[in-house]
Amino acid sequence: MACIYGYFIRRDRHMPYSTTSADVVIVGTGAAGLFCALHLPENLSIYMITKDTLENSASYLAQGGIAALKDSEDYEDYFEDTLRAGHYENSRKAVDTMIRQSPVIIRELLDYHVNFDKKGDDLDLTKEGGHSASRILHHEDITGQEITSKLLQNVREKKNIDLHEHTTMVDLICEKNVCKGIITQDADGAFHAVFGKAVVLATGGIGGLFKHSTAFRHITGDSLAIALKHNVLLKDINYIQIHPTSLYSEKPGRSFLISEAVRGEGGVLRNKDMERFTDELQPRDVVSAAIKKQMEKDGRGFVWLDVTHLDPELVKSHFPNILEHCKEEGYDILKEPFPVTPAQHYFMGGIEVDLKGRTSMDNLYAIGETSCTGVHGKNRLGSNSLLESLVFAKRSAQNIEETIPYEPTEVEDVDFTQYEGRDFAKEYREIVLEEIKRRDKDFYEQWCT
Repeated sequence: MACIYGYFIRRDRHMPYSTTSADVVIVGTGAAGLFCALHLPENLSIYMITKDTLENSASYLAQGGIAALKDSEDYEDYFEDTLRAGHYENSRKAVDTMIRQSPVIIRELLDYHVNFDKKGDDLDLTKEGGHSASRILHHEDITGQEITSKLLQNVREKKNIDLHEHTTMVDLICEKNVCKGIITQDADGAFHAVFGKAVVLATGGIGGLFKHSTAFRHITGDSLAIALKHNVLLKDINYIQIHPTSLYSEKPGRSFLISEAVRGEGGVLRNKDMERFTDELQPRDVVSAAIKKQMEKDGRGFVWLDVTHLDPELVKSHFPNILEHCKEEGYDILKEPFPVTPAQHYFMGGIEVDLKGRTSMDNLYAIGETSCTGVHGKNRLGSNSLLESLVFAKRSAQNIEETIPYEPTEVEDVDFTQYEGRDFAKEYREIVLEEIKRRDKDFYEQWCT
């Protein structure tokens, strides 16, 4: 056994296996995973993995912004907006926690040099569908990229954090409902055991399971399937948000999101006859349903989104990325409406957790989109996802710091042969889709087939 950068490695020279240990193991390098890592003490060794590159997370793609409490007078309105969007199925304690912590989170992001847009000396707050007030901070239309890249920059500077790309979690190491680590598979197909005193799942959503999704294709809900295998409690996994507006395209791959903020700034949805057919500022599920109904009526796979009546300078300054991408696809949105269609966008359900990110398995935490805190209820309010991820990532890190034993991580022998020859992508995809179907057959038949 040898010690490399604080991690213990044990290898069998004749087999592509290894065993590693760290104090904390974090699966996922999106905003939640990164923020959690940054809030853990620097005297703890942290082992982070991601299925793809470090940047390719759903957080990186977030366009609209991050919501936050404007002032004390905004509390009741913000609380009500979140509950109304979630059809009042939200956890009120979780919503309260998120909203009250939001000013602190924003100050921390500013300390990490996140560059939010400003109007003069003040932060520029915008409004999105479902919000009754302008309380959303943004960086152009690539807020997720701005936040995630700054967090990643800070993580890379930490000597106690070890980052591993193109590494997939394929199982949990657990005994008697106590999590002891994870099994991973690298890009060469080799299996590795990573032991930790705390394991944090920050694996994102389930967009890769859908034909049309704004998420990266590799984000497929593996942790949900693994949780089901080990009887870890899940909650509301049939609560899946379909975003009303992605750019319509017949090309394969990830759908390009057209931010809620476009409609928040006055964008209008039109049918084939260029008639407005719905209130664009309703919650996402309501707008998605209205678009689907209109598409069926029109006999086509899209409706039009029109911003030609808006100030061109507003569109250029607020949505430069959308403007450029649409141009690349052949649409000059300053001069003509462009086609949009609903796409899977967010996962409100997930691994059930408490307000400290703890799952039903000891030493196992879940944060971000893969978790279910109850904040979102049945439908997420726009721009609450980044905020929720950061609030509960920080709370999870604080709980780990308070409870983790400051002693060497125990390492055990692992039977790696049980993982040989298995198609984990297919296996876990089928498990998750079957569970969604079991819980909500109508949704499954409408959006998953």
